Amino acid sequence: MSVREDPIKMHKEAGALMENGKYAEAKDIFVKTADLYYKGQNYFGAAEMYYKAGECAVALKDWAKAVELFMKSADISFSKAFDRYGVSALEQARDCQKTLGNTKEVEELEKKIKEFNDKQKEPEGESSFSVFS
Repeated sequence: MSVREDPIKMHKEAGALMENGKYAEAKDIFVKTADLYYKGQNYFGAAEMYYKAGECAVALKDWAKAVELFMKSADISFSKAFDRYGVSALEQARDCQKTLGNTKEVEELEKKIKEFNDKQKEPEGESSFSVFS
């Protein structure tokens, strides 16, 4: 008989580990929790857990893993219209790419962030075209 994993307990445990500087352990539990949340259709929870796992990877200076985790968070966020959260994850991934010296990836991420921010500035249902200008 298998024991059912409780993602809420795991979420709290990972948070406590992170607060106590046990980033490697916290990261692993955040990833497992993200997977469980995703399977349970708690998409915001999954995006948040990947983001937190990314923060742990940053604390461990594992920049490549952090990029991977932040991008997973962004992908889920954008697919479920958690757009502001997605942009924040992209910004974190961009900063990690800067640390890695990956200029091309930084430029691509900055372009995505700019495109989203420009789209947000445009009022819904309106365009920049006007017959009165």
